Amino acid sequence: MAKIRSVLFVCTGNSCRSIMAEALLRKRLKELGKDYVDIRSAGIRALSGMAPTENTVTVMKEEGVDVSGLKSKDITNDMIRNSDLILVMERLHKVEILRRVPEASSKTYLIKEFGKAGGIDYSEETAIDDPIGKAAEDYRKTLNILKKEIERIAESL
Repeated sequence: MAKIRSVLFVCTGNSCRSIMAEALLRKRLKELGKDYVDIRSAGIRALSGMAPTENTVTVMKEEGVDVSGLKSKDITNDMIRNSDLILVMERLHKVEILRRVPEASSKTYLIKEFGKAGGIDYSEETAIDDPIGKAAEDYRKTLNILKKEIERIAESL
C-alpha cells in the first residue's frame, strides 16, 4: 500500500464509533508528528449534519477530546474513491462500501483487521459493537476498544 495520506472511518450512523475513531486517530497522529494525514468519518446510513450523541461527547471529553463540533456525514462514492485507507466497524459496512465501489477492496478493512501480521483472529469478535442508545458505560467500553486499535494503527501509518 502506498503512503497513506487520508483515512476514512465508517460506521452506521456516524454519531458514535466512527466519530470516536476519527478524533482518537487525529489526536494520536498529532502526538506522533504525523498530522499530515487527513482523517474523516462517515456512516453508511447517516443523517448528515447531526451532532454526535450526548454519550459520545461525554466519554470523549473524559478522554480530553472535544467532538461536540463534529457533524455526521452520509458516505459518498467520492469519499470512498478519494480515501487511501477505509476502516470500518463491522462487516456490513465493508460489504456496503464494496457494493458501491468494488475497486475499494484493497484499501477497506475492519479496524481489528488492518495491519495485523497473519491477518485477523476470527476466534475473537471482529466487530466493534454500536453503543447507540445504550448507557455511558457501553460507550466507554467501545472507546477503550477503539483506543487500543487506534494506537496500533497510528504506529503503522
